Amino acid sequence: MHYKELKVAWSELTAPGAPFEIAEIVVRGSPLRVYKNAPPTVRDLWLSSAAFADREYLIYQDERMTYGEAHARVNAIAGWLVEQGVVKGDRVAVAMRNYPEWILIYWACVGMGVAVVGMNAWWVPEELAYVIDDSRPKVIFCDRERLGRILEKPEIALGATLVATRMDPLPAGVVAFSEVTANPGSLPDVAIDPDDDACIFYTSGTTGFPKGAQLTHRGCIHNLMSLSFSGQVTALATARATGVAIDPNAPPPVPIALITTPMFHVTANNCGAYAITAGGGKMVFMYRWEPKEALRLIERERVTSMSGVPVMSRELITHPDFDSHDLSSLLSLGGGGAQLPPDLVMKIDSSVQTARPSTGYGMTETCGIITALAADFFVDKPASAGPAMPCYETKCVDDNGNEVPHGELGELWVRGAQVIKGYINRPEATADSITDGWLHTGDIARLDDDGFIFIVDRKKQMVLRGGENVYCAEVEAAIYRCDAVAECSVFGVPDERLGEEVGVAIHLRPGMSLTADELRAHLGPIMAKHKIPRYIWSTVDPLPRNASGKFLKGELRDTLKLEDAA
Repeated sequence: MHYKELKVAWSELTAPGAPFEIAEIVVRGSPLRVYKNAPPTVRDLWLSSAAFADREYLIYQDERMTYGEAHARVNAIAGWLVEQGVVKGDRVAVAMRNYPEWILIYWACVGMGVAVVGMNAWWVPEELAYVIDDSRPKVIFCDRERLGRILEKPEIALGATLVATRMDPLPAGVVAFSEVTANPGSLPDVAIDPDDDACIFYTSGTTGFPKGAQLTHRGCIHNLMSLSFSGQVTALATARATGVAIDPNAPPPVPIALITTPMFHVTANNCGAYAITAGGGKMVFMYRWEPKEALRLIERERVTSMSGVPVMSRELITHPDFDSHDLSSLLSLGGGGAQLPPDLVMKIDSSVQTARPSTGYGMTETCGIITALAADFFVDKPASAGPAMPCYETKCVDDNGNEVPHGELGELWVRGAQVIKGYINRPEATADSITDGWLHTGDIARLDDDGFIFIVDRKKQMVLRGGENVYCAEVEAAIYRCDAVAECSVFGVPDERLGEEVGVAIHLRPGMSLTADELRAHLGPIMAKHKIPRYIWSTVDPLPRNASGKFLKGELRDTLKLEDAA
């Protein structure tokens, strides 16, 4: 594939007067690259989808809902929230698995200028309590499991109104979701600024506490524009390279997406739901990831795209029932949350005749993608994350923040409209992560001559387990709450299925004992299961340190043997 076609298509689509024309504005004192034609707010996106009233929109098991029905329910939710005294600038939390109610609540809130607090479905009561105290939502929408965890310690709700979905009978004092949608309503007529918060999504904290990232209306909308640009530039460049012309009068295909990752992440919410809704497409929800069920749903619903963490694509194409299902509707298969291994890129390309591999690299802090790569461009450079989208400036810097020469390794910094406003209640964390609008990604990268970004390592101490970020310091802080622990160091252990698993080396205080089962029992009530170490080593000697006194995580990871772990 000749990358000159990609560069030409890129220039055409971003030129003055083109759909993705780039302009520069000043926001919070820093220059930002923006798409000149981007809608101002997420409310505008949602209202525009009313044009698809008769199309199917949300599919869950045997339930089917059209856009028209979804708009009626969103209006009803908004009307109920207004009755509860929820106004522009307030926050509403959602703590549930991927039910259709999740996205209906989301559109109702962002449509009235209320920020949605996405709560991780794996959080235990202590984690829920911290986030509720940090974000102070007026209403918390829950499913049965999450409500049960909150009601273990009802005081953690801090007086917020609790609403339960798909639960009967209800505990005293909890509102039924059916009551919320019982009466007609409407979105209040409010003026929303592009810099207002659309949602608060929490990232694991480097100091033991999660941080609430403020995703703005501008950032979320620009991520949608970047997704659209990625699709169009790939199609245009491919047409130029192959000589196959694009019919300008052909209607765009209706997107149908299988939603496999949690809605409290930008992958499913900002990249999945936004793109599907903008295109008048259909979202197919799963109760939980199961490759056999995914194959059935792709065939039944004629799914055109599936995006998830890499293990999902691998489990799909290697499933024993793979060849017995009609997957000819699939046009794109891949995802984000972790780098797709080059061998998986090739397997996708060869396994599904109609589908092309795709990937996106991004963060919660960029409201979604930084880069995107698909089709032949991905096949030709399977180790790359792709080029940064047009609304970004990029540079690689050394430890002092100085830009390194092109092609050399450095921490990737990005600046543009998709970068978050900051972290709520955490001005120091915001200042540490964003400098003059430049977001420090924490990833070590290099750029090649075509402008493609290659992520080669992580600067921040983090384990990426199945697409979930687990910060080592957060787990270490919880482990140190055990009196028996003198030293501990948490690090990632390579895992074929999940990419990485959590491991920890522990040195105990003299005369004290702590078994692996006792440690896991200690961690169970205070952190989500995916953060609890799978591999635990207990060392006789103190843990190795460098000259600065920091634990040598790399040395521990390389010298400790899996067979010696508990």
